[in-house]
Amino acid sequence: MTEPILTERCDGYRIVTLNRPDRLNAFNEAMHIALRAAIDAAEADESCRALMITGAGRGFCTGQDLSDRLAKPGETVVLGGTLEQHYNPLVRRLRALPFPVVAAVNGVAAGAGCNVALACDIVIAARSASFIQSFARVGLIPDSGGTWTLPRLVGDARARGLALLAEPLPADKAEQWGLIWKCVDDAALADEARKLCAHFATAPTQGLALIKRALDASARNSLDAQLDLERDLQRAASLTPDYAEGVRAFMEKRKPNFSGRKA
Repeated sequence: MTEPILTERCDGYRIVTLNRPDRLNAFNEAMHIALRAAIDAAEADESCRALMITGAGRGFCTGQDLSDRLAKPGETVVLGGTLEQHYNPLVRRLRALPFPVVAAVNGVAAGAGCNVALACDIVIAARSASFIQSFARVGLIPDSGGTWTLPRLVGDARARGLALLAEPLPADKAEQWGLIWKCVDDAALADEARKLCAHFATAPTQGLALIKRALDASARNSLDAQLDLERDLQRAASLTPDYAEGVRAFMEKRKPNFSGRKA
């Protein structure tokens, strides 16, 4: 049986590959469980300071495998349980991981697959990739954080167009709109994503984790509350070994050697 998730350990980071290429890496129960285990293992590994998520084959992820949701005659399938059990915890987990998460979108990212990618900290996409809020095509609403993420990334007008029309958004336009960080040539995607992760693997990991916390909190905070949070997180950042190393390196005019440790 083919493993639904593949994990590659690299120097300072891990690569997790969604591995159901015959189904364009659509999620089923087994893939959810395997992905959760892979993320658990990455977070438990003290040497892991970044995570890349990508897809096998010609697509990143087309969201939920709808063949798992077909109603039998006389049955009604009521959705929501899978969101509560799998997708919502996954999105929350990606946002809360104490290191950067890079999505390397190698093909179509549709439905929940699109919004899982957008839950990552940095999204880099192949030029041939596209992003589709495909929910309206089957009478559903964008989930996995889609209705929260889209307006914040591209504004209300574009978010409504993407959600209501369910049209594919090419990667180059996704970059222009600010939906993703960068669009690159297809052949360069893997190398560019690895370079990002290698950079994060030598960066001040604790400081980056605090940046993630601050940016996520800003969506719900007033300016006064955010200023107070910045003060508190800056205090925490200043107590890390990497801050001390960064100052020493600056004064000594050399490249810093960040450990990524809390103490």
